[in-house]
Amino acid sequence: MTESIQGAQLVGRVAAVLRIVSASMPDGTTPTRVAAATGISRPTAHRILASLAEHGFVDRDARTSRWLLGPELYVMGAIAAERYDITPIARESLLALAAATGESAFLSARRGDETVCLLREEGAFPIRSHVLYEGIRFPLGVASAGIAILSFLSDVAVEAHLARVDLAARYGEAHTARAVRERVAATRATGYAVNPGLIVEGSWGMAAAIFDTSGQPAWALSLTGIESRFTAERRPELGRLLLAAAHRVTQEIGGRSRI
Repeated sequence: MTESIQGAQLVGRVAAVLRIVSASMPDGTTPTRVAAATGISRPTAHRILASLAEHGFVDRDARTSRWLLGPELYVMGAIAAERYDITPIARESLLALAAATGESAFLSARRGDETVCLLREEGAFPIRSHVLYEGIRFPLGVASAGIAILSFLSDVAVEAHLARVDLAARYGEAHTARAVRERVAATRATGYAVNPGLIVEGSWGMAAAIFDTSGQPAWALSLTGIESRFTAERRPELGRLLLAAAHRVTQEIGGRSRI
């Protein structure tokens, strides 16, 4: 029993290290930063990175000494993409959203208790928000994509998530469990989520969930920009465009599964 617990802890540490390295791309990270982000010691972080490097899961840049994702993960990712990657399906809708709104458009995916940004398309409006970029992760309930996905999970799943993740401790009082529940209710009422500058002041976002073949919210399309572009008069139109695009991608995913 003790051996199984220790083994599970090791797997958890390795997974945490890989997530931190992934979030640091393309610049890479250091053992010190990995240790700070995961709560493990720096020597342990270095040993895990070195061991992963032996198997090709991470790589160390000879010039900067920073750690990056390795070639073995590329190979695995290419194989896994056949089942999980919806970017070819979503890209057209993302391009259409950016063109129709002028804002930056994003595709994010749910990964456990987090969302990870997979794809970005810039709109024509010259002033942009840079809160989101490919590879960045946020907990469910944070940022518009995380709000949209969380909102369409079951009530039981929402409460379980809020019980195990202290969003307010990291993101402030606007992310207390009560505040997140209010945004979940608002999102369920309109169908789309709104993030009114809760991460970076003046940087707004909106999102709509994309559902997998079992009806679960697994991805989200989002738009971000400066506050003046997300007025009360304009938000319903942006929401309509997001919902239409998300529905279109959901339908295409369902069609692909039947092929």
